[in-house]
Amino acid sequence: MSANRVRVVVTGLGATTPVGGDATSSWSALLAGQSGVATLTEDWVDTVPVTFAGTAAVDPAEVLPRPEARRLDRSEQFAMVAAREAWQDAGAPEVAPERLGVVVSSGIGGINTTLSAYDTYKERGWNRLSPFTVPMLMPNGPAAWIGLDRGAQAGVHATVSACASGAEAIGYAMDMIRAGRADVVIAGGTEAAIHGLNIAAFAAARAMSTRNDDPQGASRPWDRERDGFVLGEGAGILVLESEEFARARGARIYAYAAGVGYSADSHHITQPEPEGRGIIMAMTQALTDGDLTGQDVKHVNAHATATPAGDVIEVQAVAKAIGTHPLVTSTKSMTGHLLGGAGGIESVFTVKALHERIVPATINLNDIDDGIEVDLVHGENRTLPEGDIAAVNNSFGFGGHNVTVVFKGA
Repeated sequence: MSANRVRVVVTGLGATTPVGGDATSSWSALLAGQSGVATLTEDWVDTVPVTFAGTAAVDPAEVLPRPEARRLDRSEQFAMVAAREAWQDAGAPEVAPERLGVVVSSGIGGINTTLSAYDTYKERGWNRLSPFTVPMLMPNGPAAWIGLDRGAQAGVHATVSACASGAEAIGYAMDMIRAGRADVVIAGGTEAAIHGLNIAAFAAARAMSTRNDDPQGASRPWDRERDGFVLGEGAGILVLESEEFARARGARIYAYAAGVGYSADSHHITQPEPEGRGIIMAMTQALTDGDLTGQDVKHVNAHATATPAGDVIEVQAVAKAIGTHPLVTSTKSMTGHLLGGAGGIESVFTVKALHERIVPATINLNDIDDGIEVDLVHGENRTLPEGDIAAVNNSFGFGGHNVTVVFKGA
């Protein structure tokens, strides 16, 4: 890494998740081992094979002003709530509009709007559609609304790479700052896909847990009896800045966004490459990008969705790319899987772990599967060492997308 390359720092955190309505309450819930997964009560629940999900702990429509909430899809509502929290947490930076960017992504976009708008069109006619239908359903809608809210003019982007979307957004934001395009970028991911069609489609792909009699015990990363992921919803947003800009305004710095790595498996549209070569490549690139070695990394927030194949392949790749020494956890055991929002909230959690030097334990991990050599955190939270350490967040998506973001303690 060039000695004079722009360094990127994290100055603000925002989240709304199945375990809490903001970043602080979500983090506290993780440390307490609380699950946000519960049985669904929607009228369509009897038509699908999976009857539970990680619904947001706080309805975003109750947080936002009613007129604003009505013109936003639920995924956009989550993003707006988390972005405003992150912005205030960063101290509401005074930055010229042309130096402020937004990169906020979703894997699916406004799917609930798409489906409900089609029902309205079919049953009541085109002239009963909301004039905000298109802005509500477009995948770049969350980024666009945040950009309007903050007056961002340096560029407003939405990267789409399935369940790696939120992490890729953070990587793209880092690149914007390093390239000199922006001083401050609001970045992360959001998703609101708890709907009968989505659940039925994932169930048809045999990707979801069907543990309907035990919703809170259904997300079981690395457990021998895991049977698929649990769907969650929410958003996680970071405020990223150049170190020079942040220090000039006296900002509190949580961590450095030190490196990012990308790869593609080119193996199968939904299944991971069995040897984890793409995952290893993404992690190795992230370490190189951050001028770090595997020994610097003391914590990994794993993608670990509780699918039979993916969990073990990932940690075997961690052992090869980083080593067996980092404390590895899966916060999806409590939040479920937020799809395109996962990289956002899990980056928030990774930064929190670094900043507070504690790793929340994976829950529901009672019988560790074979072939795992890394140090899985379960049973109780674990303390991270003091000193100059780094932590990794992995995110992978259907299509073979792999993104690793590495953060370094400030």
